[in-house]
Amino acid sequence: MEKAMIRVRMSAGDAHYGGGLVDGAKMLQLFGDVATELLIRNDGDEGLFVAYDKVEFLAPVYAGDFIEAVGEISKIGNTSRKMKFEARKVIAARRDIGDSACDVLEEPIVVCRAEGTCVVPKEKMRK
Repeated sequence: MEKAMIRVRMSAGDAHYGGGLVDGAKMLQLFGDVATELLIRNDGDEGLFVAYDKVEFLAPVYAGDFIEAVGEISKIGNTSRKMKFEARKVIAARRDIGDSACDVLEEPIVVCRAEGTCVVPKEKMRK
């Protein structure tokens, strides 16, 4: 099955709450981008995200953290594509030490997991 990954740094603009805490919806946005790449690779079209079947927020994300979002197609239907996603913190901002201090984590911290369904209309499939 197809897999995809993106890695991005959370900016001050991503922080939505006090202390530089990033809104959990940002992880879902990253999963949407991963899903789009998976559909393009599998079907030659961006398709549409239909629903999340499950979402778990497991650890906080802060401005300055680097997040790696990964996904894979777990089941292929006629037009539907079931997917599984995981977001991991791979670099952590260390504001307790200094404004620009960060640590590369020896073990990534899983911050979010989700499962969802996307659809690619038959007439849009090119593969």
